[in-house]
Amino acid sequence: MLIAFNKPFNVLCQFTDRSQPPRATLAGFGLPPDVYAAGRLDYDSEGLLLLTDDGGLAHALTDPRHKADKTYWVQVEGTATDAQLQALRAGVQLNDGPTLPAGVKRLEPPPSLWPRTPPVRFRKTVPDAWLAITLREGRNRQVRRMTAAVGLPTLRLVRVAMGAHALDGLQPGQWRRID
Repeated sequence: MLIAFNKPFNVLCQFTDRSQPPRATLAGFGLPPDVYAAGRLDYDSEGLLLLTDDGGLAHALTDPRHKADKTYWVQVEGTATDAQLQALRAGVQLNDGPTLPAGVKRLEPPPSLWPRTPPVRFRKTVPDAWLAITLREGRNRQVRRMTAAVGLPTLRLVRVAMGAHALDGLQPGQWRRID
């Protein structure tokens, strides 16, 4: 079984949380029993999370050797210059080594997304931009670290596709089975 789930902002990609006070988890969304996340999506990120009850499928979806693209819509602080976009495309140096080249393009006009709670902070004097970034690797907080490395801090991060699977209209907290 494979499930596409639109993970809301500030929800953990697990079914339990032992922290105090406990944070929201996947347990609150009526997902089928015995599924688990195929990959991660940070607590402060939103969007497509695939869940499965098949370990082999989970491995195929997440192992970097299978080269499954992951596409994110990223709201960044600042106006993205051509040089910054080219640096992201070429791969940037992070503290754990260089990243692989990424697919990067401006999203103009900005995507039409659901409102986020709490909303992204808005500053009249600082512009923002939306980028589509496609990766073939999945390091911890990689997109946020990449955009910061080129001087574009991430304000909002939404995964919209993973391999052949996409959100396709799912609203935050909604899920569907994939055949």
